[in-house]
Amino acid sequence: MLAPYLVGLVGLVLFPAAVTLALAFTEYDLVNPPSWAGLANVSELVTDPVFRVALTNSLVFALVAVPLRVLLALGLALLLHRRSFGSRPARVAALLPTAVPEIAYGLLWLWLFNPLYGPINQLLRVGGENGLTVLGRTPPQWLTDPTDARAAIILMSVFTMAETFVVLLAARRALPADVYEVAALEDATGWDVFRRVTLPLMAPVLALLVVRDLIASLHFSFVPAFVVTDGGPPPYATTYLSLFIYRTGFEYLRYGYAAAATLVMMLLTVVAVVVQWRLFRRYRAFYRL
Repeated sequence: MLAPYLVGLVGLVLFPAAVTLALAFTEYDLVNPPSWAGLANVSELVTDPVFRVALTNSLVFALVAVPLRVLLALGLALLLHRRSFGSRPARVAALLPTAVPEIAYGLLWLWLFNPLYGPINQLLRVGGENGLTVLGRTPPQWLTDPTDARAAIILMSVFTMAETFVVLLAARRALPADVYEVAALEDATGWDVFRRVTLPLMAPVLALLVVRDLIASLHFSFVPAFVVTDGGPPPYATTYLSLFIYRTGFEYLRYGYAAAATLVMMLLTVVAVVVQWRLFRRYRAFYRL
């Protein structure tokens, strides 16, 4: 019964990973046969300024977008776990962004971020004069300013927390009711209940989701950066590792160099899993005390 899963694991994960590892030490342009390059690709990555920018952008994106996405999903799960008027439509609304194909989702935000006619900037201009906001400032230039463009990619990612929301909603509804009854008898405040009951019980699920989102953030930024900002504004404000690998491999036909950059993504994934696992173990040990 495990055979179909094992076949998929070997064919879709382990074999491509082994090929990527082998290509990382070669020069390959899809025309000529691969030639052994040793550590030349790795050495070039160390001195490549574009790669350093892409790596920095990816790390900043993960450190900002992942906590925002998880916190928003947790807040919605705690708010909508009870059956009440309007809770079902609100749950459906939280799921809708993930029902849209990624390319269509990017094109939709491309329209929303239009600096002149986009709904977001039009809304920000309400109450202002001469095209300024009510605070007398120019609306964000989502597609032309580097800082605003990075914020736009993060904003797009925040609304794709549907899977995280569903898991946290199920986890919250599965918590035993008797512990909350005891807390009510002790006249515990809402903050105390959240800090001493809800959060410790949901900590394993939260830790798993944070690890998952950290790993997913390394490739989630590809479609928004490719469709909405095209890796800019110039020179490389929203060029992330995924986009760097895509362009290196499929536009510049440097498959060996792209494979070496992919190994960096794999190493980052391993580091994220190890760090989060250690933190999770310490967190459990703390609450056992």
